[in-house]
Amino acid sequence: MRRLPCRSLAVVVARAVLVLSLGAQGAAPLLSREIPRQASPSQAAGEKPTKTQRVANPLNDLLDEAQRSIDANHFEAALAPLQKFLAEKPEVAFAHFQLAYAYTALNRGDEARAEYERAMSLDPKMPEAPLNLGILLIEKDTGAAVGPLRKAVELLPSQSRPRFLLGTALERSGDLAGAAGSFEGALRLDPRDAEALSHLGSLYLRMKRPGDAEAKFRGALEIQPNSAAAALGLAQSLDAQQKAEAAEGYRTYLNLQPGDSAARARLVHLLVAQENYEGALAELEQAEAGKPASLDSLRLRADIQIAQKKFDDAIATLQQAIRLAPGDAQLIGGLGRVYLQKRDFAAAEKQLQAALQLDRNNLVYWKDLGSTYYLSGNCPAALATLDVIAKTEPPAAGAWFIRALCYDKLHQVRPALDAYEKFLAMEQGKTSDQVWQAQERSKVLKHMLEKR
Repeated sequence: MRRLPCRSLAVVVARAVLVLSLGAQGAAPLLSREIPRQASPSQAAGEKPTKTQRVANPLNDLLDEAQRSIDANHFEAALAPLQKFLAEKPEVAFAHFQLAYAYTALNRGDEARAEYERAMSLDPKMPEAPLNLGILLIEKDTGAAVGPLRKAVELLPSQSRPRFLLGTALERSGDLAGAAGSFEGALRLDPRDAEALSHLGSLYLRMKRPGDAEAKFRGALEIQPNSAAAALGLAQSLDAQQKAEAAEGYRTYLNLQPGDSAARARLVHLLVAQENYEGALAELEQAEAGKPASLDSLRLRADIQIAQKKFDDAIATLQQAIRLAPGDAQLIGGLGRVYLQKRDFAAAEKQLQAALQLDRNNLVYWKDLGSTYYLSGNCPAALATLDVIAKTEPPAAGAWFIRALCYDKLHQVRPALDAYEKFLAMEQGKTSDQVWQAQERSKVLKHMLEKR
C-alpha cells in the first residue's frame, strides 16, 4: 500500500466549513454576535485547493468518502471512513483534524476536543487545530480556550480573527486588560472591523474608560450606521461621562430598537434631569402607545408630574399604580409625601402610616410622618416620631430645632431651651433665620427660668 505524504492529504481533504455559535454568557454579553467559524486548513490560511496528481490508494477513497459526506453536511457518515483511515495511519494530523471537525458538528464536544489536541500534538504548526479547539472551548470551558487561541494567534500573526476570539476568551476569564490588548491587536490588523470596535468599546465601559469607549463606538457607527449595539454603547458611554448629548444618543438607539424599555426609561430620567418634562412625557407616551400603562411607566410619570409640581396629577397616577401593586410601600409612601406637599395632612398621615405598616424601619417614611405631625400642629406626635428616629439615627441640627419648637409650643421651657442650645452648638458660626430665632428664644426661655 502506497503511503501519501501528509501535505498531499491536506490538499485532498481540506474544504469544509462548520458554523459554531459563541452565544451569550453572564454579565459580559457580546455587543455583536458574529458567529465564529470552524476553520479548515486551506480556508483559514487563505490558500486555494490546487489540483494534484492522484495516486491509486484505498486510503484516498476513504478520505474522499469522508469529504463528500462533510460537504453534504452528513457528518455522521464521515466518521466511519475517517476512523478506518486513522486505524491505518494514526500519525496523520489532518485526519484527526477532520474527525474532530465532524465530531464538533455532531455536538460531541469531548471527542472533538481529544481529536483536536491529537492533531496539535502531531503537527504543532497546523494553526487551524488550535483555532478550532479554542472556538470549541470558548463557551463551555473559557479558561481552557485561552491556551489554544494564544497558539492560533502565534501561528496566524497576520489574521485579526484569532486575536478577537482570544480577547473574548480573556474577557470571559476575567482578564480585562489582556482582553483589551487582544482586541486592540485585532484592530491594528483590521481597523474597520466594526464588531471588534463595538466589543472593545463595551470592554472599555466595563473598565471605567468611557472616553475611550465613546471613540470606539463612534468608529463602529461610521462603518455600520445602523448598528443598534454600537448606538447603545455610544449612548451609554456619553451617559457615563455625563454629557448632555447622551439623551440624543439614546434617542438614536431607540429609533433602531424601539422596544428596549430599559433604555427608554434611562432616556426619560435624563430628560427629567435636564428639566425637559414635556420631552420625558412624550417618550413615556410613545412607550405606552396602544398598551396598558405598566407599573414602571406609572412610577416615571408620577416622578415627572411631581417635578412639574402637578400634585393632583401625580396623586391620580400614584393611585393607579397602587391599584396594580397594593403592597408596594414605596408607592404608598410616595403618595403620602405628595399629600404632605399639598398640605393635606390627614391624607398624608394615613398613607405614611400605611407605608410604615409594610416597611417599619424606613426612616424616610418616619421623617415624612414627623413633618406631617409638626406642620399639622400635633407636637406630641411629632416628638414621639422624632424619638423613634433617634433610636436609629442621631438627631441632626434640624431635628433639634423642630424638637425645640415643639417643646416651646407645649410650654416645656427646660426641654425647649436644651433643644435650642443643642441646635446652636451644631450650627455654631452659621447665620440663618433659624439660628437667629433659636438665639432669641433661648434668651427668653433663660429669663423665664430665672424668674421661677
